[in-house]
Amino acid sequence: MPRLVLASGSPWRRQLLDRLGLPYAWLSPDIDETPRPGETPQALVHRLALAKASRVAEQYPDHLIIGSDQVAVFGGEILGKPGDEATARAQLARFSGQRVTFLTGLALVDTRQASHRVCHERYDVVFRRLSDDEIARYVERERPLDSAGSFRMEGLGVALFEKLEGDDPNTLIGLPLIRLCALLREAGLDPLGDQGSW
Repeated sequence: MPRLVLASGSPWRRQLLDRLGLPYAWLSPDIDETPRPGETPQALVHRLALAKASRVAEQYPDHLIIGSDQVAVFGGEILGKPGDEATARAQLARFSGQRVTFLTGLALVDTRQASHRVCHERYDVVFRRLSDDEIARYVERERPLDSAGSFRMEGLGVALFEKLEGDDPNTLIGLPLIRLCALLREAGLDPLGDQGSW
């Protein structure tokens, strides 16, 4: 049985984790993602990433549980998943020609040691100037209704951008692999090491 568990139902996060070549299970946690009054974006993604991992950890003793959560931040406002086409179009219209910051929280819960680590990664996106027709066509074609910021980096979303700035482009898709590899190594699971003990 895999000793690594991804606390997410996202196919995009699973595709990213697949790249590490480690056996893992996955389970989608059911948690309330509503921001608390006065909660900062950093505090929100930390709390939700840890909450997702902790919820799944209840079912997996002696495992490492990965949790992740992402929000878009624009003009000091936290923007989550649009949920419908009108909201997605409105978000993208606001982003036209602007810089948007994406924060991705990452948690690793070690149920063997009853310990956890939580961090976040930042990634900035500069959108090119977008016409209403481009926005409407994009939303119709890709339907990014369940994606923070109303786009999918792993798909046609790249056509919306002028520039990307950050340490790990995987962060924008929802799972910062460079930081995850570091956390896994600290927990004794090296993606480049001998997996025999796991």
